[in-house]
Amino acid sequence: MSEILACVDFSDATDAVVAAAAAQAVDTGQTLHLLHVAAGEPELAGYDQGPVAAHTRDDRADELIDEHHRLRALAARLEADGVTVVPLLVMGSTPQKILEEADRIDASAIFAGSHGHGRLHHLLVGSVTEALLKHSTRPVVVVPVAQR
Repeated sequence: MSEILACVDFSDATDAVVAAAAAQAVDTGQTLHLLHVAAGEPELAGYDQGPVAAHTRDDRADELIDEHHRLRALAARLEADGVTVVPLLVMGSTPQKILEEADRIDASAIFAGSHGHGRLHHLLVGSVTEALLKHSTRPVVVVPVAQR
């Protein structure tokens, strides 16, 4: 296992997760895989052509292009610091895609952020990190977000 998987969601947790994963990759000589799981396309995208359309296929395509550029820029910054990086953007169920990618690359560890939401949020919405901790057969490193 010579691969580390860092989960990137462009939230406040991203910088801390990437820094921790990059430090581990450099210390161990491993490749750092930056994984961003984009939300899947809405079921009825493209059918909302009226003037009150909240979301169209073009809007979603623009969002995906922006997310791809952000991921590539993050990878370029790390590469400039000497980290071997493989960026990847996929669409689908976030926990499922993370676990699939960890298996595909035979990751030695999965780095994910903890957003520090309360118990009610976790009860109603759940948590990607909680799902990873529950279902992963690999070590999951939970990186807390600094409270402001």
